[in-house]
Amino acid sequence: MTMPRPVRLFHITAIDNLETICRQGSLLSKTKSQQLGLQYHNIAHSGAQGARAIKSVNNPPGGLVHEFVPFYFAPRSPMLSAIHNGTVQNCNYEQTDIMYFETTIENALHNGLQDFVFYDRNATLDYSQCFTDLNLLASSVDWLTMTESPRLDGFCKYFMNSHANPRYVDRGEKRQAEFLIKEQVPLNWMTRIGVANEDKATEARSALAQNNINLTVDVMTDWYFWGQ
Repeated sequence: MTMPRPVRLFHITAIDNLETICRQGSLLSKTKSQQLGLQYHNIAHSGAQGARAIKSVNNPPGGLVHEFVPFYFAPRSPMLSAIHNGTVQNCNYEQTDIMYFETTIENALHNGLQDFVFYDRNATLDYSQCFTDLNLLASSVDWLTMTESPRLDGFCKYFMNSHANPRYVDRGEKRQAEFLIKEQVPLNWMTRIGVANEDKATEARSALAQNNINLTVDVMTDWYFWGQ
């Protein structure tokens, strides 16, 4: 399967975090947020966060995973599914409370992207492979698994592991392949925000307007779990 162009990137967070994000004008890494004393509503597994806090990436650019802003290559991630199914400890959000920031690698490069890495699967795994050469992106991410039929907005609607087919025994972790951008990502690099319904779109547009940020907000039902 050929890598899609442009290469889309998706970052999820709680809509409750949007006001703080807007005031900073950027998505910030976990480390940068802590250095600034910012408090965000957490939507992540605590075990995964612990692993990301100590795992190093390739040098250059160097640093720990938590020093980077994480993006997935597809929506409807296993992470959002876990939130939807209530399996993230101490996270009381429903999927409708989660929003997406979308951009593309091409857009980020145009805006001056320099320090980044990407992984062939979930970066927290000991055996995940880290890359820094974009020429390897097409061969390092399993684009067939990511984009095969049946699709929703260009991405396979299925992502869970299945031992009935050898191709799918690690499909979940491959779906969580990551593109990590060091320290911060300005909001003007984003192409849009995606939300679950019109009520959340109104909420997001209000926060953006109050902070004088011009960013499109679209209702993207294909990015959520509605039994499609």
